[in-house]
Amino acid sequence: MRLKPLAGIFLLALVLRVGLVLAFADLRIGLDDMFQYDMLARSIAAGNGYRWYAQEDLQLIQRYVGRYLPPMQIPPEYDPRGIPTSFRPPLYPAFLALVYLLVGSGPRRFLAARLVQAVVGAALAPLAAQVGRKLGCSERAARWGALGVALYPLLVIYPLALATENLFVFLLLLALWALLRAGERGRAFDYGLAGLLLGLAALTRSAVVPFVPLAALWTGWGVRPWRAGLRNGALVVLGFLLVTMPWSLRNSLLHGEFHFVETDLGYNLYMGYHPQSSGTFSVELSFDLLPILDDGERNRLGMEAFWSFVRADPARVPYLMARKLSYFWGFDRRGFQYFYSNNFLGAWQPWQVGGALGLLCAPTALVVAAGLAGLILARPRRSTILAALLVISFTTGYVLIMAEARFHLPLIPLLAVLAAHTLVDRPWQGAARWQRGLAVLLWLALAANWGWELARDAELLRALIAPGGNQLYLSY
Repeated sequence: MRLKPLAGIFLLALVLRVGLVLAFADLRIGLDDMFQYDMLARSIAAGNGYRWYAQEDLQLIQRYVGRYLPPMQIPPEYDPRGIPTSFRPPLYPAFLALVYLLVGSGPRRFLAARLVQAVVGAALAPLAAQVGRKLGCSERAARWGALGVALYPLLVIYPLALATENLFVFLLLLALWALLRAGERGRAFDYGLAGLLLGLAALTRSAVVPFVPLAALWTGWGVRPWRAGLRNGALVVLGFLLVTMPWSLRNSLLHGEFHFVETDLGYNLYMGYHPQSSGTFSVELSFDLLPILDDGERNRLGMEAFWSFVRADPARVPYLMARKLSYFWGFDRRGFQYFYSNNFLGAWQPWQVGGALGLLCAPTALVVAAGLAGLILARPRRSTILAALLVISFTTGYVLIMAEARFHLPLIPLLAVLAAHTLVDRPWQGAARWQRGLAVLLWLALAANWGWELARDAELLRALIAPGGNQLYLSY
């Protein structure tokens, strides 16, 4: 691809993200996830290892949420530096820690981290264009897809958050690009590199793990001789394990039993299948296990509760999975609703709140609908099969555990270039009848899901848009 247009798109993406970060230079962090990532990063930067809930942090969180929680279950051997943890994957806290080491752990550390995240987020745009070309998009469509990534409102906003998506989305897209390049060139080094990148992505967010065996099988599919295909898949898996197994060994030694990248599965399954759950995150249910500071014990209790929920009402499982699929492909407005309704952003005019909600929802509808249709309508080829495997494995993992709309964000850069392919290259003109029919069924299903979501939350949205919506104090 010509580099000059991509450089211009990158600069546009960078200006938008950096400008927003500077406009909110004093914005404080607001969610428990952000607080935990910051704790872990400060512990690493201070040389205390991978610990959280140091004495001052423990006092702080009990002061803010103590009225909702029973007392924290502090281990008798509690170290004032904090508790060694395995609940969160390590790479994003390590990324923040590197920033903190450079700029210090003072009040401006959030601004520094957000500026770095703005650069990483801007790099998604040209990378998405490269992925698009490898998926068979025309150069024009790839550029439009890159522009869509540069302008996508939620991707512009996300550098403000201390959230894994800021690193994970880039690593996932880079790993996909490496796999596609390996499939084109067939070099052992490329397959190993793809495995290493998948490992780094898993150390940021383990949602990519189900995709790894599928990617390994894809690398060997149709390759002759079969030994070469077997070698390709083995190199991907080996690269992945080289990155992830040292951390798995650390977690296993910490708890005296095997654990992989993180120990949050029991916690998430508890919330995803609880009798009072609809399959998504619930603040009230999250408090049930939160006071348990022993990650292994929390995971064990969560798993036991999950199995008891399933045995008590197995017929409810398909219903919950359908609800999770609906949440996964829903509109990602939850973060804005939380921050605005809790007065982080001040009071806005109703038209401004409505415009912000529309700006978050409309691009999702366009990118998701056109992007998924692009997968269906595209001429079948090895590259689009790999993209489909990523989308399917990513969606299925969350449908089986717990889902939120924000969990589809890592797929947005891929879907943006596929949406551009649909709109610019018009693949439906050469698609088979079954492909066009399936695309129409998909659009109808998405429209029904989004319509149901807006109708379900109509009262909440009206209250949010009305004067005083910034003081509703909604839970996340």
